[in-house]
This record gives sequence, C-alpha cells and structure tokens, in this order.
Amino acid sequence: MPITLEDFERDALPTLLQYATIPCQSPAFDSQWQENGQIDLATELIAAFARARNFAAADVTIHRLEGRTPLLCVTIEATSDDEESEDDRGTVVLYGHLDKQPPLGQWSEGLDPYAPVRRGDRLYARGVADDGYSAFSALLAVESLENDGVAHPRCVILIEASEESGSPDLDAYLDYLAPKLGHVELMICLDSGALTYDRLWLTTSLRGVLMTTVKVEVLERGMHSGVASGVVPSSFRVLRELLDRIEDSRTGEILPAALHCEIPSSVRSAADFVTQEVGDVALDGLPIVEGLRPLGTSAAERVMRRTWQPTLSVVGMAGIPTPDIAGSVLRASTTATLSIRIPPLVDAHAALEAVKNVLTTDVPHGARVTLSRFEAADGWASPEPSDWLARAINDASMAAFDAPPGFFGEGGTIPFLASLQKRYPAVQFVTTGVLGPNANAHGIDEMLDLPMAVGVTNAVATVLAAFVLRNQ
Repeated sequence: MPITLEDFERDALPTLLQYATIPCQSPAFDSQWQENGQIDLATELIAAFARARNFAAADVTIHRLEGRTPLLCVTIEATSDDEESEDDRGTVVLYGHLDKQPPLGQWSEGLDPYAPVRRGDRLYARGVADDGYSAFSALLAVESLENDGVAHPRCVILIEASEESGSPDLDAYLDYLAPKLGHVELMICLDSGALTYDRLWLTTSLRGVLMTTVKVEVLERGMHSGVASGVVPSSFRVLRELLDRIEDSRTGEILPAALHCEIPSSVRSAADFVTQEVGDVALDGLPIVEGLRPLGTSAAERVMRRTWQPTLSVVGMAGIPTPDIAGSVLRASTTATLSIRIPPLVDAHAALEAVKNVLTTDVPHGARVTLSRFEAADGWASPEPSDWLARAINDASMAAFDAPPGFFGEGGTIPFLASLQKRYPAVQFVTTGVLGPNANAHGIDEMLDLPMAVGVTNAVATVLAAFVLRNQ
C-alpha cells in the first residue's frame, strides 16, 4: 500500500520539524561550521531517524573525512530472492543533502526560517524542501516496500552536507565509498524541482555554475570626490567595464564563446512541448515588479534561457556604503561576487579559466584586480532512460498522482549528478524533487508541499520495485 499523508505526518513530520529548527548553514556561509556544530546536529538527527526505521538488514553510518563535512550513508540490503549473486544485482543510489542556504532577509509576517509553521498542507521553514525532506522520502520509500513484502534492490542512501557550497566534499566521499557503492545501475536524486504539484516531474538537464569574487582597487584609501574624481577612475566604472566583457549589459547575452555550447534540437522541441502543456513555466510564479519586461520573446525561449543558455548574476557587493551614510567620497575599491550559470555541456573548469582571463587581462586604466573564491561545477544532461525505466517512471507517476510524468530542464546545479555520471557512464537517472511553484528555494518563505513529498516518496517506491524486475 502506498504511504498516505497521515503516514508521513506520523512517521516523518515530527523529526522533519526538528530538523527545520537547526541553522545548519552550508560551509560557504558558515566558515565556523565545525565549531558551531549545527551540521553535525542535523546529521545525527537524521541518522537517528534512519536507525529507527524497520529494515530487515541496514547499516547507518556517519562518515567523517578529515577537514570535510560529514556524510550520512544508509545501506539497505536487497530483499529480492532472485538467483543473481549479490555483486550482480546492482545498487540504487538515492541522493539528498541536509545543509542549508542562509535565511536571506526578513520572512513574511508569521513565518521564520528556523521556526517551522504549517499552513494547511504546506510547511514553511528554511531547508525543508531544499533538501531536508529527501532523507525522509528515501527512507520511507524503501521501508514501505519492506512493510508490504515487496522486493527491492540494494539501496545506498547518501545525504551530504556541502551541496549548497557546490559539493566540494562530495568527490572525496565518492572515492572513499566506492567499494560500498558497488555496481551502481540507477541514481535517484531528490534535490530537483517540479513545474506543478499534480504529477511526477523528471529533470532532464541542469546548468553548471561558476563563482568568483572580483575586487577592483584604484586608491590606497578613499578620497574626497572633489579632489580625486576626474583624475582617478571610479573603481565601480572599471568593474562595470570588466563585466561588459562577460555580458552585454543591454541584452544580457553572455559574450565569451567558452561559456556556450550547441543546444540539441530535441531540447528545443521539449521546451515547445512543455510550454504548450503547462504555460509560461519559466516566468509563472516569479515575483516581478509591475511593468517589468521579462527576457525572451516567447515562453519556449524563456525556458531555453533558463536551462541551456549562460547567465551572469552579481550576487554580492562590498566597498559600497549604504545610501543613508554615503558621502562625497571616491571609494578606494569595489568588490563583486559573480555567479555565472553555464549550459549543461560546457566544461566548467575551462569556462572558469576563460572568465579569469577576461577579468585580469589589459585591465582598464591599470587598476588593481584581485580574484578570489573560485568555484566551478559542471552541468549535466540525462541519458535517455532504458525501456524498463521509462515504463517505471510512467507507472510511478500514474500510481502516485494519477497523471503522466513531466520532463523538463532545470536552471540550477547539482554537482553530484555530473560526478556520478563521470564515474558510472552507464548509470540511469531519476532526477526529481518537490521544488514547485512558491517553494522558494534559497529565498524567503521556503515551503514544502506535503502531499507532493508523499507523492514523490510513493513514486520512488514504485521505481525501486520495478528495478528488481527490470530484466524480466
């Protein structure tokens, strides 16, 4: 029997509410994460929940490599009784993460990032949808199969704690755990999105991401603008000129060729299909101000811009006083943190080198430019599902939602998928999640739609059961 919302409320919700109160910010946002202990607290909480599950044979271990965030690994042995040897049965890896982004400003009245609030079937708190629910969904999916006497494959649930920082610790753990992972045949990632809450949505691609911080200096100290301006170039203007080398400020087009790739015709066809079925999915739900003209001339083009075209966002700035204390001073420097999304097939490290070169070569006026905080994560494009998996995905969506599945590309980044695909080129993927309309991942008022979490859990269980029968 599939689990119900009442089952989820009884078995998972109390611990999920505890998790919601923990400010386990990712290391990129909490440099003292080890001393603060919040990531360890969240990891221990979810590990305790895993140990309380009713599995015939399972191992729950928190791995801690020196200097790295912990990783929770739950290995649940297969319950199938086929004649294949254990080594030949194949492993299904189920992935999620427990680290969180910062609160990002003032939440709406009555809501708080670390004081969970339930309104109807929606739970509001930082990290509950991205990606706190994932461990509970994965564990309950396998447990439901065992409770119903349905055979399932060998499952390894990996819950990492550095995803929101670009997963810098993940590859080290994949190396360390390679013997435990064994022969990986299927990867189920629960850290993605959904265009609606009425079906199972499968992510077909993800953009990569580059990050760097650029500091432009023109003076050793700030000077009265009446004395220095007109003689010393503004550090802001020099920064602006440098950014114009990356992005056409009139159109938003990214200029370096190294940040582009050819877009498959099948991707464009899929964008046409999904916008015809669902509408202007790239724009709907965005809290744009009245009168804003969005980019893209059509709904399908906006999907392409969000999923297969590079973009530049300035996500942080320093050296600029707030307006209430701004004086007539030519500032000594301006610093900006850049986030550049790159298409799924672009080599992130080659792209980062291209960006470094653009920002540091022939700098206007000979200003001093310093780059720091280098991050590069590859994007990912899913291979076509095998026949058995295509059937299983359809059956899973119909059983859990009474609607066929949907397929679309995402604009975000999940480094784990690219890492796993490189290690296991033949692996099959089910990349899904609960980040649908108004989920607000990384923003204020993050929300988990509880019925969607239940539906995804039941869909995962259906796919796991089908994996056992894939060769029949």
